[in-house]
Amino acid sequence: MFEYYRDFNFKNIIHPKFRHLFLILFWPMYLSLFILTEKYVTPIYDIYCPLDDLIPFCEFFVIPYVLWYALLAFVSLYTLFFDIPSFKKLYLFLSITCIITFSIYIIFPNMQNLRPTEFARDNIFVDIMKNLYSIDTNTNVCPSIHVIFSLGMLFAMWNSKHFSSTLCRIIELIFAISICLATVFLKQHSVIDIFVGAALSIVVWYFIAKNKKA
Repeated sequence: MFEYYRDFNFKNIIHPKFRHLFLILFWPMYLSLFILTEKYVTPIYDIYCPLDDLIPFCEFFVIPYVLWYALLAFVSLYTLFFDIPSFKKLYLFLSITCIITFSIYIIFPNMQNLRPTEFARDNIFVDIMKNLYSIDTNTNVCPSIHVIFSLGMLFAMWNSKHFSSTLCRIIELIFAISICLATVFLKQHSVIDIFVGAALSIVVWYFIAKNKKA
């Protein structure tokens, strides 16, 4: 597993063989932008479409929604150790979409008012959602980062020869779709956020995949 990195040390991190490790700096950049926009960007535009009213709240979608974090960790670590070209493409994708997304949040500060104030059921999944609501605000929603990152992970796995079987690709697609659906069934996002996030993801990945140097 660590054979590629057996001669690695911090003194030779700038060597071309290990330069891709700097891409991990994406995470502090992302967290910094997230915190700053949450704290200093005042939302103005309410994201809504009539289709949002037709989608019921369903707390069971919290399962794929939370598993999103596990997906990020798994694909990131797997490609880092077993498929470095896919890792490079993935983190170039994350960096570009992140910059574009937070630029949109600053230029077009948005929010949504879809969250329920009362719940029809009382169970552990509802309790988890209440906690998520208290931690994750209803601002900076369009485009959806959950959607963008999910599709980025999906494209990276499809790009990797290690996940090239038809069964793997079907499972990966179902998982990614379930996460995207979770954002609207949990009332974390409007349908608009999904489509904008998906469109941005497809366009950015297309140019990354087309660039042979990436």
